[in-house]
Amino acid sequence: MESIVPIEKCKEKKVLLFYCVESEDLARKIASQSDSIQLQSINWRSFDDGFPNLFINNAHAIRGQHVAFLASFSSPAVIFEQLSIIFALPRLFVASFTLVLPFFPTGSFERMEEEGDVATAFTMARILSNIPISRGGPTSLVIYDIHALQERFYFGDHVLPCFETGIPLLKQRLDQLPDADNIVVAFPDDGAWKRFYKQLQHYPMVVCTKVREGDKRIVRLKEGNPAGRHVVIVDDLVQSGGTLIECQKVLAAHGATKVSAYVTHGVFPKRSWERFTCCNEKEGTQRAFSYFWITDSCSHTVKAIGDKAPFEVLSLAGSIANALQI
Repeated sequence: MESIVPIEKCKEKKVLLFYCVESEDLARKIASQSDSIQLQSINWRSFDDGFPNLFINNAHAIRGQHVAFLASFSSPAVIFEQLSIIFALPRLFVASFTLVLPFFPTGSFERMEEEGDVATAFTMARILSNIPISRGGPTSLVIYDIHALQERFYFGDHVLPCFETGIPLLKQRLDQLPDADNIVVAFPDDGAWKRFYKQLQHYPMVVCTKVREGDKRIVRLKEGNPAGRHVVIVDDLVQSGGTLIECQKVLAAHGATKVSAYVTHGVFPKRSWERFTCCNEKEGTQRAFSYFWITDSCSHTVKAIGDKAPFEVLSLAGSIANALQI
C-alpha cells in the first residue's frame, strides 16, 4: 500500500505592518502574535498650517515585501493623513498591500430615507476602492462586523474586501463563564438577529423589537424566554447605549437573572460609556450589566475605559494576525 506523505505546513509570509498613531497598542499586540509580522514606522508630522507632513521610513527596504497598514478612522480629522499613507504604500513596489480597518465608521449611514440624504458609507467605500493597485494586484481590505452586509457591494474591483467577525472571541469568553450552560443570546432588533444568529445558533435566543408609541420608540420582547437565564445582548456596535439599556430593562422585567452585552465596536461618542460605569439611579445601570464586552477596534474607547467594570476588552490581535496571512 502506498504511503501518504504529509503535506508540509505552508510557511507564514513575512508581513511589514505600518500603523496610525492611535492604533499603536493594537499593532504591537498583533506583532506579538507571530514572528512573521514586523512593525514599521511612519513619521506623523504636521506643517504650520495644520496639513500633514508625512514620511514613510525605510521606503526602499519594503520593495518586494508584503505590506499592511492598520488604520483607525476614529474621526474626520485623522482620515486624510491616513488616506495619504494608504494611497502611497502600494506604489512603493510592494509585493502586496493589505489595509486593516477594524471599524468601518460610516457603516451605519448606508441608506437614504428621502431625497437629499447622503449615504456616507458608499462615499467611504468609493474612496477606498480607488486605492492604487500594487504589484501583487488589488488591495486586501480587512473589516470587522460591518454594520450592513450589503455594504460589501459598495466596493469596486480595485479592492478585495475581507469581512471578519469578533463573534468567535465572544463565544470563547462565554465558554469560560461559571454559568456557561445557562446562557441565552439576545438581539436588540431584527437587524442584529439577521446579522449574527447563524454564528450563535447553538445558544437559545431572544429577540427584542422597537415599536412606535406616539413620538417614542419602545423596546419590546418579540420572541424567546429570558426567565432564569444569563442573557447576553449581541450587536455590532454601540453609540449612546440607550437601546442596550432599554433592552436590559425589558429582559430583567421578563425574569432574566443576569444581563450582559457584547458589541464588536464600542464607539461611545461623548464618553457615553460612563452610563454603564457610573451609579445612575434613574437608569439603574450600576447593577444592570454583569459584563460588557467590546473589542479593541476603537482604540480611543479602549484607552478611555481602561479596566473599569463592567467592561472587558476582547482583543482582535490574534484574528488580525491570521487575516494578514490570507
